[in-house]
Amino acid sequence: MTGLKRGTVKLLPYQEEWAENAKNTIALLRNILGDTAIDIQHIGSTAVPHIHAKPIIDIAVGIRKPDDIIPYRETLEKNNFVFRGEDIPGQLLLVVGDFENDIRTHHIHVVMWKKCEWNNYICFRDYLNAFPEKAMLYDECKLKLAMRFPYDRKSYTSGKNELISIFLKEAIQNSTF
Repeated sequence: MTGLKRGTVKLLPYQEEWAENAKNTIALLRNILGDTAIDIQHIGSTAVPHIHAKPIIDIAVGIRKPDDIIPYRETLEKNNFVFRGEDIPGQLLLVVGDFENDIRTHHIHVVMWKKCEWNNYICFRDYLNAFPEKAMLYDECKLKLAMRFPYDRKSYTSGKNELISIFLKEAIQNSTF
């Protein structure tokens, strides 16, 4: 299953279909963007087997500069990638979903390749995949927060920030990353 009502939190056990879904979405983005996208990666909890995740596929698109994506906006929107603008400084967000029912299936994070946001996304995913015991701690944190904030995505996300910061520091200091 992929998709979740905007603003809600529901975690599911890892689904094999998420990797295939991400692979297909990456192929479509690669076809549309060509060499403008230096790299495209499946990120977030749906890219970490064995932990729970919101059933929304997160993908990072690495580009040289933010304006590089603008010439593709119309083509992206024709392929159901809806621009939501700059959700955090230096990052453009595109979403895919069933907007009539307020469901989101994909979040596409367009960031500058090899800069802070890109490196954090990739490093965090790789760290959780390399260290299952850390992934389990993250999973426990997320499950507790999801039970506490099922209709408050902002509080759920905010509640994870401290642990994410700790793990990101560890990941960056780890020589294998």
